[in-house]
Amino acid sequence: QVQLVESGGGLVQAGGSLTLSCAASGSIFRINGMGWYRQAPGKQRELVASITGSGMTTYAASVKGRFTISRDNAKNTMYLQMNSLQSEDTAVYYCNAFIMRFTTDTTSSYWGQGTQVTVSS
Repeated sequence: QVQLVESGGGLVQAGGSLTLSCAASGSIFRINGMGWYRQAPGKQRELVASITGSGMTTYAASVKGRFTISRDNAKNTMYLQMNSLQSEDTAVYYCNAFIMRFTTDTTSSYWGQGTQVTVSS
């Protein structure tokens, strides 16, 4: 079984910073692409940033230059450093990872439970 657990969310004032973490655990053979998504009330879930197994990154236009995605493959952990936070960044943030388990030869998509980020203006 594989689990993704996010942490680091909370309440922050506009202009502040937060760092989210996503730790993967279980019978993991390899983690391929990973990403952070967010969903604000009444809105669809959107991709915030993604990172490949080799470290190539992409960002949504709304967060480019403010957010930084990274990963530590030795720890099976992904991070999202969020700076210059704005009220529009308020949402539940989810991590996603494409993981191959030891017991299979296929890659499956896994999601974390989400962590709330609230930015007060």
